[in-house]
Amino acid sequence: MAGLETNTSKAPNGLNFELKSVSFYLKKGKITPKYTMAITMVNEKELVEHGFYESHCWAKLKSMVFCAVMWHGRNAENAELLKVGSFDFSENDEVIKEVKSDYDFIRSKLKTKGFSSLTGKDGKWIQARTKGEGRAFYARMSLVKKIFENLN
Repeated sequence: MAGLETNTSKAPNGLNFELKSVSFYLKKGKITPKYTMAITMVNEKELVEHGFYESHCWAKLKSMVFCAVMWHGRNAENAELLKVGSFDFSENDEVIKEVKSDYDFIRSKLKTKGFSSLTGKDGKWIQARTKGEGRAFYARMSLVKKIFENLN
């Protein structure tokens, strides 16, 4: 999307932004996210050493440009761009405080129980679950929905 290559690095994929395209569909007449949203890969050493506001997870969230896309049917050739915008993630926002709490819980669990203990069951807004051979932070569908609803 937007001519950018798939990015698995910890840095934002634009000059100073992280572009996220998320699929939505209609469920009982309401626009609903189809999937969770990958935020960034989890690096065990960095997670142990860095608090939330120094993390790549925070860097990607606060620089995110969110593209909500509606696909009409399986194997659809065209999609409808519903909304594009950035979510005003500030350190004082209640949702971000709860995301930080999720991060802190996941970080503590890693320190006490090890990397393999991290599962998709942890966290209210974000989770650290399997992606390929590693783990990644994902925004739960509730956070994806919250971002979508708060875009102008």
